[in-house]
Amino acid sequence: MQTFEQLFAAAQRSAVHLEMRDGYMRDDPVFAAWQEGRIELDGRDETAWRRLVREAAARGIAVRRARIVSEPLSDYTRFEYDITSDHNIAAGEDIRWLPRRNATDLALPGNDFWLFDGSTLLVNHFDGSGNWTDTEPVADAATVKLCAGAFDAVWTRAVPHDDYRPA
Repeated sequence: MQTFEQLFAAAQRSAVHLEMRDGYMRDDPVFAAWQEGRIELDGRDETAWRRLVREAAARGIAVRRARIVSEPLSDYTRFEYDITSDHNIAAGEDIRWLPRRNATDLALPGNDFWLFDGSTLLVNHFDGSGNWTDTEPVADAATVKLCAGAFDAVWTRAVPHDDYRPA
């Protein structure tokens, strides 16, 4: 199985990510720094992520992330919102937000995922506390199609980051 980084490097057109949880890895040191009012985005993992996105964007890869969020935002989602411009968008990602109440009629998969070039699906699994547990490559064509359609439906309805104002 290819690593996430290898999949990202092999992408030829797109890398899209659908996030549907209200919290992830709450013991993340960057999140803790944000909670304490001091934010640091120059740690090793953050730099590696931004470099990965910058390199993909420079190759012409459309890197898009859609977040389905509960409102009012959880502390973790507020943290994501606060760092999105300086972290994700500055690296080359395009981010949109969809309030959960506007997603009721959408058919959504049960897990967050990355989809590369509309055909290579990598599903993310988390425990109940939002800690990443593993990824699962999925080759089933019907599942790939469901996830691609779900992302497109969310993306179409979601609000671009610059226009989104959390309730």
